[in-house]
Amino acid sequence: MHSRNQHKQGYDFKALITTLPALSQFTIMTPRGETSIDFANKTAVKTLNKALLQHHYGVKYWDIADEFLCPPVPGRADYIHGIADLLECDMTCKQDNLCQIYGLDIGTGANVIYPLIGNAQYKWQFIGSDINLKAVKSAQTICTANKLPIKVIHQPNAEFIFKNVIMPNQTLHFSMCNPPFHSSEQAASAGTQRKWKNLGKTPPKTLNFGGHAPELWCTGGELRFIKTMINESRLFSQQCVWFTSLVSNKDNLQPLKKVLNKLQPVEVKVIKMAQGQKQSRFIAWTFMNREQRKTLLCQ
Repeated sequence: MHSRNQHKQGYDFKALITTLPALSQFTIMTPRGETSIDFANKTAVKTLNKALLQHHYGVKYWDIADEFLCPPVPGRADYIHGIADLLECDMTCKQDNLCQIYGLDIGTGANVIYPLIGNAQYKWQFIGSDINLKAVKSAQTICTANKLPIKVIHQPNAEFIFKNVIMPNQTLHFSMCNPPFHSSEQAASAGTQRKWKNLGKTPPKTLNFGGHAPELWCTGGELRFIKTMINESRLFSQQCVWFTSLVSNKDNLQPLKKVLNKLQPVEVKVIKMAQGQKQSRFIAWTFMNREQRKTLLCQ
């Protein structure tokens, strides 16, 4: 994990239970004699998230309906820290100084996890967008309850990424996205079944253990979604310093780079991340030169 990730030493259940006593009813003892929870129990996972967000990030209220994705916090934090490193490469000032960073979280979801961590860790301000109106309302409730500078808006057209979201004359320092991975409902269902089996549980008849359709799949899957994002980003090349997206499947990197090459951005980076045995990465591109980036990041 990233050196600044607060979860790199694992979960301190004693401290988390002190913060949120309700977590104690979900703890179990592993065969190795370590405290953990049953990660197949969605209520336990959600309670763990509440404890992590309250203990590490000062989020007093956080709740989502059962139909929505309950994200693993440590991996989400790594993406935030990776973006911070990306921005700092262009900054002449330090992020704890007066310059204010504005980010866009595409598909922020009901859990609004990235803006919560980004604001707590770096005091970034955010816009979050989502095509699901119920998810938008859930995210808005969380942000309002915690009095956070996070604006969550509804994207009315699922064919668009930045249109309807980035307004004329608006400048952002970065965009981020955790795109839907699967290419169909059937593929998403098969993936969910595998996860349940890996947890040693009998797969349920419902579609998924966590996450509704737009969070899990879209036509063409991750590759098509990010291609659409790349092509549309050209229209906002002078309004956003860095465009970024997680890329779950490393085999998608080469075709994505080919699309980017056609648009001739000034710079393209692939930032690698790791959480235990899991390897991940995000791709970043910009149409601005170094001087332009410095100017906008340290106004």
